[in-house]
Amino acid sequence: MKIRIIILSVLMLLVCSFMPVLAQTGEGEVNSSDEAVDKRSWGDNFIDVMGFLLSNTVIPTPDNGKTLDLESGVIYTGYSDVRIPGDTGTLFSLSDDLKADVIPSFRARFTQRLGERHNLSLLIAPLRVVSKGSIGEDINFDDITFLADTDLKGTYWFNSYRLTYRYDFVKNFKTDLGIGFTVKIREAGIMLEGGGQKGKKTNVGFVPIVNFRYNQYLAERLTLQVEGDALAAPQGRAEDVFAGVLYRLADGVRLKLGYRLLEGGADNDKTYNFALFHYGVVGVQFGF
Repeated sequence: MKIRIIILSVLMLLVCSFMPVLAQTGEGEVNSSDEAVDKRSWGDNFIDVMGFLLSNTVIPTPDNGKTLDLESGVIYTGYSDVRIPGDTGTLFSLSDDLKADVIPSFRARFTQRLGERHNLSLLIAPLRVVSKGSIGEDINFDDITFLADTDLKGTYWFNSYRLTYRYDFVKNFKTDLGIGFTVKIREAGIMLEGGGQKGKKTNVGFVPIVNFRYNQYLAERLTLQVEGDALAAPQGRAEDVFAGVLYRLADGVRLKLGYRLLEGGADNDKTYNFALFHYGVVGVQFGF
């Protein structure tokens, strides 16, 4: 019975992940082979993860201190403002001046509890959004001039890899509250193409941020959760916060449903970029 619940949960997660892609099928021809490759690559990676999970599924037990959190859903762009170079480029929006795709999301986190209150986790969270359209003025991007009304394709990516330590200083039958720190490696970039030209700005960097998690146990099977990473500094800011509910389907298996906000950016002489993304989240947590 427990194995069937696990498999059904994973299948639901898989279907929800591909709903945005399926919904776009038939709306028009794909003119960019790069875009098709991007979608296939994301799908292939997701299927690989799901196949590994299903082929290695065991009946979970909730007390061994390990948790695998698989999260999926859809991503909507709130804003994505760009100026490159940061001091001399043209300020434009990948979401307002161009039309940003609604895309599927996937992230995975593995957590190991160390003792009763110490937690160590590893997160992989890819993000890649394509925007298309034209702008009624010349755009200076990466010291390249894109003429007004040129058909443009903008690609924004922000892949995040994080190692987190958290200490739960409040832990009882009603509430868990913990604070820690995250070592984040980000692989980010913005590319603009059109009129036979291409400009690209990439960055790989290290960012230390604060981690927090709050669990409020509402009922025997239902938990309210708010968790995330956040930090602000004069050079920029970063926030990645989830708010939602966890529902226990069986021992060691919980359904996750909620909203995630990802926001941040930097302002310097090389790059000006601030972006906001809204996530509709569905996921499954396995304890083993």
